[in-house]
Amino acid sequence: MIISIASDHAGFEQKQLLAAYLEEKGYEVHDLGPDSDDRVDYPDFAAKVAHEVAGGVAAYGVLVCGTGIGMAVAANKINGIRAVNAINTQFAELCREHNDANIVTLSGRFVDVEENKRILDVFLSTDFGGGRHAGRVEKIMALETPSA
Repeated sequence: MIISIASDHAGFEQKQLLAAYLEEKGYEVHDLGPDSDDRVDYPDFAAKVAHEVAGGVAAYGVLVCGTGIGMAVAANKINGIRAVNAINTQFAELCREHNDANIVTLSGRFVDVEENKRILDVFLSTDFGGGRHAGRVEKIMALETPSA
């Protein structure tokens, strides 16, 4: 399974650690940058991951910035993306089970790397629940297409 990952400067250190963690667990990781902790604009990197996920190149995406919030907002501008900012394992489980999230955004400043590893484990191992949630996800995705 391919996982695309990126960050901004605030999330760079954790991105490096999380990419290595995912590789150790056997995932193929596409690190889409940045290559240093020099200041960058997070929407540029959110778009790279979102396009890979929306295009089917990667099964899931991981984005890390200071809070994870800006990355989620930016990634959700790409059609086909359901990016959710997860700050604990319960959020990770529910965003997959209820919302079929395909990108998880993480806080590199307010959540430590060990908790972010646990969040990734839960996010990547939780299946979409379907059932009553499927219709809701369909309604969310229908918001991408303007009505005629």
